[in-house]
Amino acid sequence: MNLWKVKHLFSSLGVACNVLELDQVDDGPGVQEVLSEITNQKTVPNIFVNKVHVGGCDRTFQAHQSGLLQKLLKEDSAYEYDIIVIGGGSGGLACAKEAAILGKKVMVLDFVVPSPQGTSWGLGGTCVNVGCIPKKLMHQAALLGQALHDSRKFGWEYNQQVKHNWETMVDAIQNHISSLNWGYRLSLREKAVTYVNAYGEFVEHHKIKATNRKGQETCHTAATFVIATGERPRYLGIQGDKEYCITSDDLFSLRYCPGKTLVVGASYVALECAGFLAGLGLDVTVMVRSIVLRGFDQEMAEKVSSYMEQQHGVKFLRKFVPVMVQQLEKGSPGKLKVVAKSTEGPETIDGIYNTVLLAIGRDSCTRKIGLDKIGVKINEKNGKIPVNDVEQTNVSYVYAIGDILEGKPELTPVAIQAGKLLARRLFGGSSEKCDYINVPTTVFTPLEYGCCGLSEEKAIEVYKKENLEDRVIGFHVLGPNAGEMTQGFAVAMKCRLTKRQLDETVGIHPTCGEVFTTLEITKSSGLDITQKGC
Repeated sequence: MNLWKVKHLFSSLGVACNVLELDQVDDGPGVQEVLSEITNQKTVPNIFVNKVHVGGCDRTFQAHQSGLLQKLLKEDSAYEYDIIVIGGGSGGLACAKEAAILGKKVMVLDFVVPSPQGTSWGLGGTCVNVGCIPKKLMHQAALLGQALHDSRKFGWEYNQQVKHNWETMVDAIQNHISSLNWGYRLSLREKAVTYVNAYGEFVEHHKIKATNRKGQETCHTAATFVIATGERPRYLGIQGDKEYCITSDDLFSLRYCPGKTLVVGASYVALECAGFLAGLGLDVTVMVRSIVLRGFDQEMAEKVSSYMEQQHGVKFLRKFVPVMVQQLEKGSPGKLKVVAKSTEGPETIDGIYNTVLLAIGRDSCTRKIGLDKIGVKINEKNGKIPVNDVEQTNVSYVYAIGDILEGKPELTPVAIQAGKLLARRLFGGSSEKCDYINVPTTVFTPLEYGCCGLSEEKAIEVYKKENLEDRVIGFHVLGPNAGEMTQGFAVAMKCRLTKRQLDETVGIHPTCGEVFTTLEITKSSGLDITQKGC
């Protein structure tokens, strides 16, 4: 019945259609399986117009009512798609959906190569699956535990011993992530974006090979390509690292409590993970090669680590790097021996841990997607892609967005903004470019650190100490809900906020944010900044 309705629709539009009856061909079930892989649609009829997947009967009629079907029927391109996006993370999806809204034929290729521990995930990229979202939820879980501890001082009385159940938390987080994965797939279908769970690799100009998890290959062409492949955690390159260590790729879906944990690295990922693991009651040590939070304001960075050390019992091993990880016992968790060497001399130390979490940086996923075959240049040292101010690579029809860009902030909202604006410039007649200046961010350590603009070190380097002016060029706050505060001040900084304007603003009392309306003591004065009342 549905097939008849679709055929009648195309007939009324004066369009001939070819029909493949799966029950009348030799390998009907095999064809259906491949179709399901390509379209995520298990029902028939499964309708394509000019090589673009539209959907089933209902979606075809919806496309007709919206005018999308007529657009697809009119277009006869030399290429299969107007644009193919490689990477289904935040930036890639934002670009793909915006291009589809503007009436273009769009394909998204997304494939997660399993981590050395075998972890993989669904559509949505790092942020949704193994980054911002599960990180913030585990941070919140730790804050709830701290609130329980603090509640006794506010008169709350409870006798039973409160304990945390790791498995319950992980189940809830993974269920939430699964709902987001499904939402992304549904959103692509609604916008007639062709989504293929396959690994994309350029084979020649304007042509890409897609390989699915079964090794089946298909080739596709497009007028424009957007690379949004993101990054993956880096390993140490020492004995036992890939065999026995985990990364943020594995932590958020770990089926057992990690126990006594060594976090290797001092990036924001390292300190965030160390912070919430300690907040959940685990014994946590952070091994630091040089400085904490490189690239952030160093006075604030030291305050972050000091608070973790003094208030949360996180231990810091400074100026050491691991040289070997050895498994002593198997288990969930098992037992690992870590040997580390000083960065300042011949001293070596060792320790026993249940889990070793590596957070030493991330590598761009650009080296194995055939960029050399079409001449796209990358920074050979770090895999980053240089682009111009409209995210265009040295190959005119290839663009790049997100964490793989050289010299740009590696943040989800940045990738989303860049992706949307790129699609609007390519297909919507817009000229608006992504503004990478004064992008706010927050490190979700036990005491949150929010910042926007320049660090003190960078401000002095750029402007010189004697030339720092009234305009606010750097904002830094360490405290509860720092992210919420920083977001508002970031808007003000876009409007060229000045110290005088802050002084003229009446604060909200009692809040943490009101302190920025009453700043009188300078750092150079050496005076005590401790609050002594209202």
